Amino acid sequence: MIVMKFGGSSVANADRIRHVGRIVQDALPRKPVVVLSAMGDTTDYLLEAAEKALEGTVAFDSIKDLHIKTMTDLGLPSSLNQEIQGLLKDLETLLVGISLIKEISPRTKDYLVSFGERLSVRIGAAYFRSLGFDARAFDAWDVGFVSDSNYTSAEVRKDCWPVIQERIGSLVSQGVVPVVTGFIAKDPQGAITTLGRGGSDLTATIIGAACKAEEVQVWKDVDGILTADPRLVPDAVPVEAVTYEEAAELAYFGAQVLHPRSMQPCSAVGIPVRVKNSYNPSATGTLIVSKLEKRGSLVRAITTKKNVTLVDIVSSRMLGQYGFLAGVFQCFADHRLSVDMVATSEVSISLTLDAPHDLAHLKRDLEKIASVDIKKNKAIVTLIGDVRRSSAILEKAFGVCNQEGVQVQMVSQGASKVNISFIVDNEEAPRIIQALHREFFKGGV
Repeated sequence: MIVMKFGGSSVANADRIRHVGRIVQDALPRKPVVVLSAMGDTTDYLLEAAEKALEGTVAFDSIKDLHIKTMTDLGLPSSLNQEIQGLLKDLETLLVGISLIKEISPRTKDYLVSFGERLSVRIGAAYFRSLGFDARAFDAWDVGFVSDSNYTSAEVRKDCWPVIQERIGSLVSQGVVPVVTGFIAKDPQGAITTLGRGGSDLTATIIGAACKAEEVQVWKDVDGILTADPRLVPDAVPVEAVTYEEAAELAYFGAQVLHPRSMQPCSAVGIPVRVKNSYNPSATGTLIVSKLEKRGSLVRAITTKKNVTLVDIVSSRMLGQYGFLAGVFQCFADHRLSVDMVATSEVSISLTLDAPHDLAHLKRDLEKIASVDIKKNKAIVTLIGDVRRSSAILEKAFGVCNQEGVQVQMVSQGASKVNISFIVDNEEAPRIIQALHREFFKGGV
């Protein structure tokens, strides 16, 4: 059994659904389970409809037109039209309610955005049946997904895994291709929840892990994980394989891969995840595994995260004093700020923050114990690879920076031992990424 997850761009319209149908059909000997996201930009359209409803206007023509047109273009039966029209009527009723009470709670928001996936799987499964195989649409809760009640960012309960395994396994053994909604679940009280960032991928990996699948395939619009962002480096190439740890670091430091949270179920039980391109299904893609037996180039991939803030904290009081670092990080905790990178010396700490913040109050509190310098518009450049060979990586990387006339402002080697990151100015990042890619990948991967 394999699990095949297709994102919104892969099922954005009738042509894309036809294409996905051929991919699934080709995979029938491997007993696929299909997970679908909402079509195209449907989730955004639903949120826009909610904003209009809050202003007193009930309008969702873009959603209705997309799904009705797709059914017509695919030549789907009128019986499906009744089911889709029923969901659209429920959506309209919800929007009317929002317009009347002029409020949308997290619970209501989850119910609202669930319509995208619920519409998508019904259209997808109906088209797959027209190709001659027994595909059936399921809302995630129908195959056992139960979550907590943390609306907009719910966690699937681990005790529902055996139920998922039993229900999915039973369907597959009967020759059924289950087509399951990504991103959503129900809490024990029966309220619809959403799984937050990476939610559709998480649905797929939970099914894969619970059912001990041969492989989970996540179909995107690129040929797997690339050596660099192709918008910055047009000759970036796919990486054949990475570890879960490397993939998580790539995602955290800016690469559009899988959210680290979505990889956890498969990582925990050792099920491989393959990132493939629905626009180029013949491409091998990138395999994400627990461990790689052989190591090739020094660096697996290069990524960047722009618009970070660098905070330099200097105090001679640090020297030989216990508890000083605890006091510094308590300030960040008090201001609810999450730190990305950290580097320390005997009398200084340098660290980065992810997004722009008003740091005036933080600076005021920190200045009670140290001198503080805050620098904005910085970029983290991250090298993911064999950090057991960190000296060679650093030698090459800093040689490139020197040649490009770029001053490195901070360096950090992650505790994961798979990344080396350093800070440069925002405007320098593209040039450095391109130069580093030439240096590390000039001979190919």
